[in-house]
Amino acid sequence: MIIFRYLAKEVLVSMFAVSGVLLLIIMSSRFVKYLAEAAAGKLAPDVLLAIMGYRLPGFLELVLPLGLFIGILLAYGRLYMDSEMTVLSACGMSQRKLLGYTLLPAVLVSVIVGVLSLFISPAGIEKAEFILSEQKGRSEFDHLQPARFMASQNGSGVTYSESLSLNRKQMRNVFMAEMGVADKGEQAKLSVILATEGQQIIDPESGERYLKLNKGYRYSGRPGEADYQVLQFDEYWQHLAKNKIKAGSTVKADSIATADLLASDDLENIAALQWRLSLPLLVIVITLLAVPLSKTDPRQGRYVQMVPAILLYIVYLVSLNAARGAIEDGGMSPFPGIWSVHFVFITIAVVLLFLNDIKIYFSRRKTSSVGAANA
Repeated sequence: MIIFRYLAKEVLVSMFAVSGVLLLIIMSSRFVKYLAEAAAGKLAPDVLLAIMGYRLPGFLELVLPLGLFIGILLAYGRLYMDSEMTVLSACGMSQRKLLGYTLLPAVLVSVIVGVLSLFISPAGIEKAEFILSEQKGRSEFDHLQPARFMASQNGSGVTYSESLSLNRKQMRNVFMAEMGVADKGEQAKLSVILATEGQQIIDPESGERYLKLNKGYRYSGRPGEADYQVLQFDEYWQHLAKNKIKAGSTVKADSIATADLLASDDLENIAALQWRLSLPLLVIVITLLAVPLSKTDPRQGRYVQMVPAILLYIVYLVSLNAARGAIEDGGMSPFPGIWSVHFVFITIAVVLLFLNDIKIYFSRRKTSSVGAANA
């Protein structure tokens, strides 16, 4: 029990350290992406933390298996380098017993990853997608930033407001310019509006949004010509259309509850279900791979096995993702589907675990065959 606690502590401490660094890198890169969209006015700044919080379980379900894999390599690699593993082997610690001790914390991590992938992560992705779809459905004036020129969605116009109220409904010193549709053989008309203030108003009956501009001028004409029309107004109303979201767009399979995936026969949903079930199994398989791959010769260096081991993990994960894509496209049968990839890497793990026994077996057969030939 003392040895088990010692080994489990070494593995878990290394796993949490590696997972923390990986999670920080992934979340930082994703947060920078969302921050850039918020700076461009595509996202409201007050939803950034909510989106990151909802996406956190999805990051963890991918980070924890890799963190465990690297943690085992680092922890056991140090034990081999410091000859502690040699002492344990002399005291009766076989590789199979070491594997058994390692699988106990791995099962705990597998359960955590399973809960994340099957229940928590889909709910978080659903809420994050809902927030993002709400942001996409905002009108163009909801994306306005004070004292910044903002281009319209179709690129035919630009809007500027010197200041905005906290609720983003009141604007001061508004400038709007929009290029109209060109007639055949004629240049498109340019419309420019200047107003001292503006206000977004929602019609209580229809729910439609309108922009009400007060005390300003509207200039309309073709650039390069002198026949501009100038209109002075006390009030100017303009309809604000919401961003169009593609009708009939399907909900992402990653955000569908696991119970609904079980009852679905859609290929995309079947692939998503197999992916969620694969992540807990992935933890067990990489543990079977990591234990023999962590064996290091002190004369070769501590990190000599890290590069091939991580490359093997990358191939494993890419193969799972490719199998999922093939199932979604109909290029692979749902059965065995992703499970065929697991079977291949379980086979590799078994070969690595019993590699010494296999070498000894063939060595004995070779010796016995040579002895029989000499006799």
